Amino acid sequence: MTDERSDDSPWVMRLENAPKSIQGEVYSYTLAQEPPEDFVAQAPYHLALVRLESGELITAQLTDVEHDVEIGQRVEMVTRKLTTDGERGVIVYGYKFRPLLK
Repeated sequence: MTDERSDDSPWVMRLENAPKSIQGEVYSYTLAQEPPEDFVAQAPYHLALVRLESGELITAQLTDVEHDVEIGQRVEMVTRKLTTDGERGVIVYGYKFRPLLK
């Protein structure tokens, strides 16, 4: 089977143009101790507003946190498991942020 999509197709992502990493800083955060039903197994966890380097604010769960979270802390986006669909056992992945590795 041949992939007949051309390089200018909207389905083709040029890896050389993709960001190497998406980084930002913690703008605000909270510790979720009574989360929604799908996230009970992960509690407690940190939920943060992250200001990206491009200026946008997004909400994301923090992961790989070994010390206290701080306002202004540098973080980077990573792909992590979010939940599992109980009926079919499908693992759902999404983005989270972790402290920036030095």
